[in-house]
Amino acid sequence: MENSYRFYTNKDCMYLPCHKVDSTEDFNCMFCYCPLYFLEECGGNYKNIHGIKDCSDCLIPHKVNGYDYINKKIGEINEKRVAESFNRGKEDK
Repeated sequence: MENSYRFYTNKDCMYLPCHKVDSTEDFNCMFCYCPLYFLEECGGNYKNIHGIKDCSDCLIPHKVNGYDYINKKIGEINEKRVAESFNRGKEDK
């Protein structure tokens, strides 16, 4: 895939690939660290090891469509927070 605002592969990175993959051709480095890490339910393939997320088996941020998935998830969370805040405001009246 061609480098863009949604996708790029840092071929000069000494850690590429940072996950076990068959090919780095479509490996997206846009989110080197996943912005969904701190979500309890991020939708990724992670293991909980003594209360710490181990995301080494998750490739969501590194897939071609990872940018879309992450932005959609962030949008859903923001919508939920706005709705909760709005509903709290109604209860205060």
